[in-house]
Amino acid sequence: MIFGVDKRIWDEYYRCVNQDLIKNLSKDSSSKVIFLVLDGLGDLPINGKTTLQKAHKPNIDSLSKSSIYGLMDPIAPGITPGSGPAHLSLFGYDPLKYEIGRGLLGALGIGFEVKEEDVCARGNFCTIEQGVVTDRRAGRISTEKNKELCQILSSLKIEGIEIFVEPEKEHRFLVVFRGTGLSANLSDHDPQKTGLSPLLVQAKNSASAKTAELFNKWLTGVEAILKDESPANMVLLRGFAGYLKLPTFDELYKLHPACIASYPMYKGLAKLLGMDILKTGDKIEDEVKTLTENYERFNFFFLHIKGTDKAGEDGDYEKKVSVIEEVDRFIPEIMKLDPDLLVITGDHSTPALLKGHSWHPVPLLLHSKYCISDDLPSFSEKEAKKGALGRFPMQDLMGIVLGASGRLAKYGA
Repeated sequence: MIFGVDKRIWDEYYRCVNQDLIKNLSKDSSSKVIFLVLDGLGDLPINGKTTLQKAHKPNIDSLSKSSIYGLMDPIAPGITPGSGPAHLSLFGYDPLKYEIGRGLLGALGIGFEVKEEDVCARGNFCTIEQGVVTDRRAGRISTEKNKELCQILSSLKIEGIEIFVEPEKEHRFLVVFRGTGLSANLSDHDPQKTGLSPLLVQAKNSASAKTAELFNKWLTGVEAILKDESPANMVLLRGFAGYLKLPTFDELYKLHPACIASYPMYKGLAKLLGMDILKTGDKIEDEVKTLTENYERFNFFFLHIKGTDKAGEDGDYEKKVSVIEEVDRFIPEIMKLDPDLLVITGDHSTPALLKGHSWHPVPLLLHSKYCISDDLPSFSEKEAKKGALGRFPMQDLMGIVLGASGRLAKYGA
């Protein structure tokens, strides 16, 4: 209880008031902000060290003496987030208010025009043996193989609806059902663990019963048509979603933002928030070059690094270390741009030890000339715990960023 009010009600009230307050106080400024987001950055120690502690990262560590630190909970303590809600929270949106299925983000990320009568789902090509999932990513098949399989699946038809099957990247694809009376209120088909059988798509209410039946019918056809393929002999669906509109960065924060990312899902989320999507390559070097070439055009940059999350999900501790070290080599080039504020963080934790997302808080480094530094020796989960920002809800980060970059007006007389 807080002031005699149930804490859950208080938290919901606070989230709404906080975003409205920031919106009302936001103002134009010449300051520039860079969000360097190493997806799944947070970690757990192996042999006594997390990947941040193990990595040789002299350039990031050199920022430590002039930065402030903290730890962030993407949703709430103990809750393991998906990438969509975690990024929403990172950008100051209430992930409990705006529930966005992964399917919609994937659709927007590849430039698919989503209509109000659409239901989108995120798909993984996977490997099934004796009815059980043995690899949720089918060995991370190539994008070229993905395109071939999507072409095969496009031959499946169901009377009364249009079906679109589009490749995203590696093992990921998009499926969209278009027709009257469809509903996205469906449970996932993906069990999200190996050693389990795929689930039936189930309706969460009576209005979605027809749609669940249609997706299950389609999945039966997929099983038949892919049965002789290897390793991608089946698919898993999750993140069912329909059309949704959110307030944009410009509306909330008076920012002109750009997204630099290689994976469609993150470009989709950025597009939903009103960011310009900048064309870039697959390498970190390509993304930093894109940042440099477009620096004068925007005042907020979302620079997304996927490799840390990918390595964590694969349980590849050394690879995650190497991705952090590669990012570090480009820090001098980023700092040459002289941003007014630089954030280095993740959207969630993906410990190599767990081979998946986890509930552990995310370390944050915030570098700004308008902050009193923590004067800590290096950037890691352990050091972040000592920082002046403490442990706080990730959704509050944008308020801190706007204040520290001179983009919030004074409250009150």
